[in-house]
Amino acid sequence: MSYTARIRGEKKHEISGLFALLLFGVFAVCILSVLLTGADVYHKLTERDRDTYDRRTCTQYIATKVRQAPSGALVGVDDKSGVQSVILYEEIDEIMFETRIYCYDGWLCELFTWSGRDFYPQDGEKILEASDMSASIVDGMLKVDITNKAGESSHIELYLRGDGEVSAE
Repeated sequence: MSYTARIRGEKKHEISGLFALLLFGVFAVCILSVLLTGADVYHKLTERDRDTYDRRTCTQYIATKVRQAPSGALVGVDDKSGVQSVILYEEIDEIMFETRIYCYDGWLCELFTWSGRDFYPQDGEKILEASDMSASIVDGMLKVDITNKAGESSHIELYLRGDGEVSAE
């Protein structure tokens, strides 16, 4: 074998090694781009699901609290300290209590206290994130609109029967 043939053979070997390394690099970049795209899609889906969960859960939380109110409990809407509340009044051992559900400082909150007591929104228990809530009672219907932190709103209407009990519409 001649000297030039050995040099050509070595060069051919170096080029094939470089080609394999380049092919591996392209393969690695493709895998990385697919993984990053999948992670981004997963992040967006979980964020959307979380926002939908928060939006629906807020209205369902209010509906459940109103439906579970004891027989004879009264439901009202009030605006104190610039905060609109859904209020469930109930009598326990001849003492009137109220459960207020309202939005304050980016949260849906609940406060259980004696009826007629001063209302301080910061005293409530934080339940779920929500940026705004509006409620009204029109013709025996409790109407509640809640806006989540993403700006999406959810609406629920509950029919209030004459004795204070509630049924869903």
